[in-house]
Amino acid sequence: MTDTLISSQVTCLAGLTFLPVITWVMDKLPSYYPSNRSHLGSVERPPARRKKLSRVFIFCGAAAAVWLWSASHHTFGPKHSVKLPLHAAETLQKCGMLHVLPGPPPDFAQRTQSDRYVPGTRATLLKNASVWTGDGELHSTDIVLDRGIIKFVGHASEENLHAYEDFLTVDVGGSWVTPGIVDMHSHLGVGSVPELDGASDTNSLKGPILPWLRSLDGLNTHDDAYRLSVSGGVTTANVLPGSANAIGGQAFVIKLRPTEERTPSSMLLEPPYTINDTRVDPSLPLRWRQMKHACGENPSRVYDYTRMDNIWAWRQAYDTARKIKESQDTYCAKAIAGEWNGLDDFPEDLQWEALVDVLRGRVKIHTHCYETVDLDDFVRLTNEFKFPLAAFHHAHETYLVPGTLKQAYNNTPAVALFATNARYKREAYRGSEFAPRILAENGIDVVMKSDHPVLNSRYLLYEAQQAHYYGLDADTALASVTSTPAKVLGLDHRVGHVREDIVVWDSHPLALGATPKQVWIDGIAQIDNPYISKKPIAFQSPPTTPNFDREAEAAIKYQGLPPLMPTPAKADAIVFTNVSSVYERTGSNIREVFSTRENEPGMVVVQNGEIVCYGTHHVCLVPMTSLGQTFESFDLQGGSISPGLVSYGSPLGLEEIQGETSTHDGNVLDPLSVNVPKILKGNEVVLAVDGLQFAGRDTLLAYRAWCNIGDHTSFIPRGAAHALQDGAVIQDTAALHVNIGHSTSRSVSTQIAALRHLLLDGTGETPFDHVAKGEIPLVVQVENADIIASLVKLKHEVEAARNVDLKLTVAGAAEAHLLAKELGEANIGVIVTPSRSFPEAWEMKRILPGPPLTEESAITNLLAHGVKVGIGILEQWSARNTRFDAAWAALESHGRISKSEAIALASTNLEELLGVQPSASLSGDLVATRGGSILDLEAQVVGVISSRRRSVEWL
Repeated sequence: MTDTLISSQVTCLAGLTFLPVITWVMDKLPSYYPSNRSHLGSVERPPARRKKLSRVFIFCGAAAAVWLWSASHHTFGPKHSVKLPLHAAETLQKCGMLHVLPGPPPDFAQRTQSDRYVPGTRATLLKNASVWTGDGELHSTDIVLDRGIIKFVGHASEENLHAYEDFLTVDVGGSWVTPGIVDMHSHLGVGSVPELDGASDTNSLKGPILPWLRSLDGLNTHDDAYRLSVSGGVTTANVLPGSANAIGGQAFVIKLRPTEERTPSSMLLEPPYTINDTRVDPSLPLRWRQMKHACGENPSRVYDYTRMDNIWAWRQAYDTARKIKESQDTYCAKAIAGEWNGLDDFPEDLQWEALVDVLRGRVKIHTHCYETVDLDDFVRLTNEFKFPLAAFHHAHETYLVPGTLKQAYNNTPAVALFATNARYKREAYRGSEFAPRILAENGIDVVMKSDHPVLNSRYLLYEAQQAHYYGLDADTALASVTSTPAKVLGLDHRVGHVREDIVVWDSHPLALGATPKQVWIDGIAQIDNPYISKKPIAFQSPPTTPNFDREAEAAIKYQGLPPLMPTPAKADAIVFTNVSSVYERTGSNIREVFSTRENEPGMVVVQNGEIVCYGTHHVCLVPMTSLGQTFESFDLQGGSISPGLVSYGSPLGLEEIQGETSTHDGNVLDPLSVNVPKILKGNEVVLAVDGLQFAGRDTLLAYRAWCNIGDHTSFIPRGAAHALQDGAVIQDTAALHVNIGHSTSRSVSTQIAALRHLLLDGTGETPFDHVAKGEIPLVVQVENADIIASLVKLKHEVEAARNVDLKLTVAGAAEAHLLAKELGEANIGVIVTPSRSFPEAWEMKRILPGPPLTEESAITNLLAHGVKVGIGILEQWSARNTRFDAAWAALESHGRISKSEAIALASTNLEELLGVQPSASLSGDLVATRGGSILDLEAQVVGVISSRRRSVEWL
């Protein structure tokens, strides 16, 4: 009888092992009620099955307790008599949890407040919202935030609100509301902003396999980027270790709200309960863990590994974990069977416990992995050791091998991508802007990510906007930064949907430049006195994006390297129809010379690269008729003709792959830091034109978005095959460029002293003498306001000594806004690089972030003081986005920057600041866009009209 009783109880205890694995029917929070629902905050009753299972769970727990009490006091039969060890109860609890998977408790949907609720927080009613919930759209909707969660979404009546004695009402006036942005790949808080040696905690270099490390242990709560990221709508971030290691360590998900505790732990969202204990509490539901792995070039470079070494390091590590797991399973099988003889302590190892949990399916693995060979390697690894993969990150070649991803163990991983950031390493060289849409079309979850601070996570939504522009459907694009990353992280019961954190936007979230009006995290508004720049009414709808089907097909056909060279028009005469606007240079300005009125479509007639007519069909009928039958016709579908743009600030045209030195022009010797070879004595200034590279992929992609290079010391149009081609180089020497800052071994005062000497004590033959005579501009790359102030004084000093007007431009200029008045008075131009400032280094710390944090941006502030302003970029891949940067500057200017002035920021203003002579300007080089102007996210660049080459090229 006793043996039978024990057997029955052991079976029930074994049931504890599998019971929590049952898929619960979860109620979604909040419930979306129609207007006739009366009770605010009520939720549907759980299915009856939940009650039954709960009773079974309680019964089994009680039975286990009775059995353990009985077993600890008795022996059973002479043959099998055994005295249970003191740790038996703890061990059996641990064994009972071995196969339990993480997830919220069954009653999570019934919670009445968040575990992150701050007592005293007032309830908030948002009225008249257009809501993208994470699942779909609701209009003219009310939202109630209370006790850190969203209690209601629907049409709130007075009866709904009777339970709230004190609440704040905010009428959002039809504005769009979305879940808070979820950044699934961030180094926020461990990759310091500004970058400082004392707060660099992204990577450990103590070995390739480090699963025991935790990003939480390096999380800096004083990072300047938290506030900036929140101002972009980011509410949740998965803080990953870096990619220097094959296994870099454990990641932690945080909310970006500053807490009263001011500690890293207080920022965590559902951390594993073992964060303060190495033992699992069986009374608490397991929570998902996150871990970082990395393939390819990064660990290979750091540890002087080949890919074969990296894979072997993984296999060794997972074999170690597998042996521990198998020993635990064997141990527990004996313990549950009552075979305690010979059983010592439970077999575990703190160093490897996280990797054992990976094999038990309780860790979300995030793998930095770019190209096919590495993707295939890692998929095989998942199958060899039987663990699921949450997502491949970066993953630039996943769109070429979606079938390989579907072979991963147990599930198809998501893919976390940049939108257009590629070609910076060999393994990123085949990256495509069409990857998100191609992967989605193959049924693979797409996540857009920042890799902050690689990209400023404040603009993570911009990644989704670009993915949408290149063909990802609107709902999937929005989900890629909200509900999809939340699902991949195992946190979609809390974030990624309208459940806890929300953002109110000033325009549709997929419209270019969409900016939060307010952000709520845990029911608390995050932006004090937000500044809002009014957007055009059209921006309240998602943009209608171009059709890139042909280009997406080519990306696959050519394995990521489709032909990019332009195609010459077959005829000398081109007639553009359905033209909405025409912009042209008039001196150093841009002017709109034609715009459609009363829906009468416009026409532009081009012959031999020259516009011979623009206007209505009636105005251009005669010039068009004179062409006879020998012309091509092109429908711009409401598009535009405008001057092409200029790219400044990156090595575009001087290197092809940033990570491959064999593709570079090489380092320019700094006379202050390096001993210049004697052969260069007296000729220390080099000419960028001598190192130009034509027909690189980034340069051609920039050309297809229509940007020329106005960088270094030369001015070069793109689209040429080589330097000897007619018109390939517009101007050999445009400006003299120098850098002054804190990043060299020489003091700032030494650098300025050297510049003073070169300008005042020259021989008359050097480029510095040409600057001192006012013949060419001096462009100084400088960020810090104090250094800029010294340059203003130096300009006055040289002008007084030389009796000339010194042409001085400062570039970078993160803190130039602090001297806007003085720069305007001194006639010093500024190239803001990047156009949306970011405090990457200490000398860039005092940025002017713009709306919603400040009313003015750096650009509007400088323009208001009469400063000539241009915009630049940092990396060559982003040259193609220059037109969007110019548009963005206008969108956050409160209407003070017109479209013409926005185009000038990236064209005529830059030409003037960089010393492009009027005779050499690109006044005849125009760009044709279909579906909108060059500034519109709806528009596609389709052709270049070049009077210099007397031709039109199709793109």
